Amino acid sequence: MRLPLSPSLSSLASACALLCASGGALAAAPSTTELQQLLDKLSARMERLEQRNAELERQLQASGQPAAKAAPAVDLEKRVQALEVQQTHTSTSLERETISENEPELTSRLKAVEVQAQHAQSAARKIEALSGLSAGFSLTTMAQKPYGMADTNSQLNYRADAYVSLPLDNIGDVEQKLYTQVRIGQGAGLNDLASFSKPNATAFRVLGGLRPDDSVAVLAQAWYQASIPLPFGGYRPHSREMLEVNFGKMDPFAFFDQNAAANDETRQFVNTIFVHNPLLDAGGDIGVDANGFTPGLRLSYLNTRDKPENWRLSFGVFGAGDKGSNYQRSLSSPLLMLQAETQQRLLTGLPGNYRIYTWRNAAASNFALDDDSTEVHSGWGLSVDQRLGDGLTVFGRYGQQMQGHVRFDKALTLGTEINGAYWSRGGDSLGLALGLLKTSRDYRDLYAASTPAGNGERVAELYYRWRIGKQFELSPNLQYIAQPAGIKDADAVKILGVRAQLSY
Repeated sequence: MRLPLSPSLSSLASACALLCASGGALAAAPSTTELQQLLDKLSARMERLEQRNAELERQLQASGQPAAKAAPAVDLEKRVQALEVQQTHTSTSLERETISENEPELTSRLKAVEVQAQHAQSAARKIEALSGLSAGFSLTTMAQKPYGMADTNSQLNYRADAYVSLPLDNIGDVEQKLYTQVRIGQGAGLNDLASFSKPNATAFRVLGGLRPDDSVAVLAQAWYQASIPLPFGGYRPHSREMLEVNFGKMDPFAFFDQNAAANDETRQFVNTIFVHNPLLDAGGDIGVDANGFTPGLRLSYLNTRDKPENWRLSFGVFGAGDKGSNYQRSLSSPLLMLQAETQQRLLTGLPGNYRIYTWRNAAASNFALDDDSTEVHSGWGLSVDQRLGDGLTVFGRYGQQMQGHVRFDKALTLGTEINGAYWSRGGDSLGLALGLLKTSRDYRDLYAASTPAGNGERVAELYYRWRIGKQFELSPNLQYIAQPAGIKDADAVKILGVRAQLSY
């Protein structure tokens, strides 16, 4: 193999040939001797180049280029075999559920991540199953001392309530839940006073032949609720109407005659005429059992198209009387209740709730008879609460009896609840209420000969709820009852009390 001449040498040779051909025409042309010497040098240089080129060819052949390619192939095969062994080890390790220190680091770490993921999924499933679950507990203790009545001692009582609201799996777009409440307590309070109103709605003691020192828990409420979006078969997120169905053992006042400022005897007013409509509660037309509960069914239609100014229509059928309320008889002579309610933003745009309702109790008692006979009672009522400021709420209730023999046939209660933010105590509240229970003509005629009956019983209550901690409150309480039981000449009764409330 010969290497080509460089361009400079080729140009030089061409120039020499041209000079020789010119026959020395140019005066500056070199001599023949000089040209011969130059050609010798060129020839010697070319020989050296050819020798170098041949030497390079021998070295290239001696290096063996095909063998050089074989060496990387051998290394690659070894690496592939090692990877196959490692893959087999990894696969075998992954098939085992246990984790060993002899395993590859990759598989041990992967198994650890899987275990952590399983624990996280288990916790997530538990959280998802309990999503929407709510529970609570409250303990109420109250001490009261009466003034103005002979042979009456101070009383102490307690009541504990525990509840759980458990969501059930949806049926399509229908939401379901189960609500249960257990109640236990001791002490009857001062509720045996000779008055229409009962001054301690927190008192609870299971009757039925038990001793006063027996403390027995009862299943107060256990009811089911289904919330059905309307129209049927519609898309729930877009639904602005709802049908609610409840059945089970329940407190009718949880669904009827509610009030934002006078509804909870454990934190607000404790006299029964300020907790609920006096004709239903103190008057007894609600027809519940001795513990305050009854079996029943409720249907409720809720319309929120103009939210927040929504409205609701509810109808309830409840067991009533001595047997119908405690599962000794079916709902053949029930208490029927119908309520219409709305939330409006009047005055300065603050919310208010307005409710009107009517009832019919087919198993009520005649107050003038001592036998077990029953009669039909009916009536209607109003319950209103309206916010007048950020921390000021006023309320009112009115009830009127339309049918039946009762001790008082008209009832009016008015009051207010003031938040402590006005005196830099945002967790505190001050409540004041006044009530009038007007005696019925039947009641006045019955006792006209023996005891002059007045036109009604008058009640006033004042409380201050002092928030000591997030879960602890103390409430001093003062009540004044004039003409108790509607007796004109009866001495007024003053009751001083204090209530302690623990809640969780």
